[in-house]
Amino acid sequence: MSNILEAILFAVGEDGLSLEEISNILEINEEEVKKELKLLEGQYENRGIELKLLGNKYKLITKEEYKDYIKKLTDEVSNNLSKSALETLAIIAYNEPVTRIQIDDIRGVNSSVMIRNLISKGFVEGVGRSDLPGRPMLYKTTDHFLDYFNLSSKDDLPELTEEEIEVLEEDLFQTRYKEEGEEV
Repeated sequence: MSNILEAILFAVGEDGLSLEEISNILEINEEEVKKELKLLEGQYENRGIELKLLGNKYKLITKEEYKDYIKKLTDEVSNNLSKSALETLAIIAYNEPVTRIQIDDIRGVNSSVMIRNLISKGFVEGVGRSDLPGRPMLYKTTDHFLDYFNLSSKDDLPELTEEEIEVLEEDLFQTRYKEEGEEV
């Protein structure tokens, strides 16, 4: 059974599968799925990949200690997020769901372009409309965000200290006029 589980997790790649989805595919109950997942996880102890729960999806991922090699392979340098994109993403992650205007108020600049770029890269998604006047779109982070930053859930985000918040506020002020034309 673990071979079948491995095959389906490999086949879905970065999309992963929830416990319920695995249960439906394998036609076994969720307790049996958990046992199979535990067995499969043990098989990867001395391998280059591991089984991990990210968001609510089980995925086969490369172990952290090999990330530098994977970066070379995929030329991830060109895919890094800009400082503006990271600060926009952090604001969304720590305040979700949040409107563009709320993000703009925190950053001090118009964030429309950053939000569009983050949506196109799959880090952010619209999740409905606010009850505020004009019914602005609400944004939140996606499972891809969790995967990219190797988080199991939003609860894994680091707590910010008062000092860090002050530094972030200074950085936001200093980057206020660097937004125009900057790429994500």
